[in-house]
Amino acid sequence: MKKVAIVCAAGKQGTCLVNEAAARGYDVTGFVRGNDKVTNPKAKTIVKDLFDLTREDLAGFDAVIDAFGAWTPETLPLHRTSLKHLCDILSGTDIRLLVVGGAGSLYVNPEHTVQVKDLESFPDMFKPLADMQGAALDDLRKRSDVNWTFLSPAGDFVADGERTGEYLLGGEEYFVNDKGESRISYADYAIAMIDEIENENNIQKRFSVIGK
Repeated sequence: MKKVAIVCAAGKQGTCLVNEAAARGYDVTGFVRGNDKVTNPKAKTIVKDLFDLTREDLAGFDAVIDAFGAWTPETLPLHRTSLKHLCDILSGTDIRLLVVGGAGSLYVNPEHTVQVKDLESFPDMFKPLADMQGAALDDLRKRSDVNWTFLSPAGDFVADGERTGEYLLGGEEYFVNDKGESRISYADYAIAMIDEIENENNIQKRFSVIGK
């Protein structure tokens, strides 16, 4: 049985990840802060802020999923500092670190010189978030001491979308399905993330997923 920790487990994506892992019979522990709760009765809850987590807290897990999210200008830098903290306490271990990433840092050309966030069509309101998530990914790429994986979702990442059970995998480049869409629900994204824990296809890599 896989033993999985989900950090920031009470958010919408964290909840989907908890539910997917628990449905597969995993031993799931959700780390939350304050008055947040993991609602799935099959999962354990530990109340502890991400920045207070220690190496001992995460010892014994097969994988740690980072579902951290920040949206306001003053908290956006936490994408980098929180990920650095998790990397530092997992450094040198065999524990996998899987990160819920963004689509803005996906490339749109074969030379990998232009990213989605660089396009004129990319909404200005999302550029600061995309820049910070991209910087966090750049930081990850420099870590050879951590078994990290960064999963970028589709451009249209739908919190309350249905769980279809189907998805398409890609690599570093933005892509669309047969309908010309880049769209996926949080629930289907969670399936792809938990599948990656089982398949171990993208250690120290970024890959991407969209809905069929």
